[in-house]
Amino acid sequence: MTAVIQKPISQLKITWPLLPDDFILPDDPVENIEHPLIASALRQSVVDSPELTQDALIVSNFALCAAVDDRTICKAPDWMYVQPVQPWPHSYPRRSYTPHTEGTVPFVVMEFLSATYGDEYSVEHTEEIGKWFFYEQVIKVPRYVIFRPHTGRLEVYALESERYNNQDPDENGRYLIPGMDLFLGVWVGTREGRTGNWLRWWNADGELLLWPEERAEVERQRAEAESQRAEAQSQRAEAESQRAEAQSQRANREQQDKESAQTLLEQERQRNQELLARLAALGIDPE
Repeated sequence: MTAVIQKPISQLKITWPLLPDDFILPDDPVENIEHPLIASALRQSVVDSPELTQDALIVSNFALCAAVDDRTICKAPDWMYVQPVQPWPHSYPRRSYTPHTEGTVPFVVMEFLSATYGDEYSVEHTEEIGKWFFYEQVIKVPRYVIFRPHTGRLEVYALESERYNNQDPDENGRYLIPGMDLFLGVWVGTREGRTGNWLRWWNADGELLLWPEERAEVERQRAEAESQRAEAQSQRAEAESQRAEAQSQRANREQQDKESAQTLLEQERQRNQELLARLAALGIDPE
């Protein structure tokens, strides 16, 4: 049940204990099959960038924890990015994250709203320990993203003067996420059988960060283009070889023709000399 805070925010006692091993986390079913696809797509486009994945925690529906007045509170953002985090020392999987104790505050948390959405907005102007209040006043996450996949509406809130303020997109309709140094925006297309609005990343140069299958397709096209270039080079080399062979054959024929002409001239000279010799033997003056 959502708790209502009875005292001013400034008087809340906020601490950062590790989640006890016996703490029971809710195991709610996934309400919308699209949300895990969107979350996975966001992660898969950054996993190829070591500077974004080293010592990072990139998770969805994962417990983000703190203690408020000694009561453990956990919320599960639809997507969360934290860097750096301390290495997980245990053999069993990590199931929660506590800022300040296990690493820094998340750079960004995201919520994806269904057509009928729940408590993401229900705490916008209240002091209940719902997600909005928890991210803004307890964890103090610098960027809070709210996305409606069915309409493509994207809202990004920045923590300014201890309150979330709605940010305006840039000229491309995208939002800078400090810490990640990436721009977040909406892309429309088809992936994994889903056609609709997706959240995607762009770098500072305006280049779209690709999904693994897109990177594979780019590599395939690059390899095909390289193969075509190599084939074209081979064909050019073969044509050059043929031209060189033709030039060599022409040069050989010209040399042979020259030698044949010289041979004929020599033969003619010899015949003339023999004729002159016979005439002289007969006492005939050729003049």
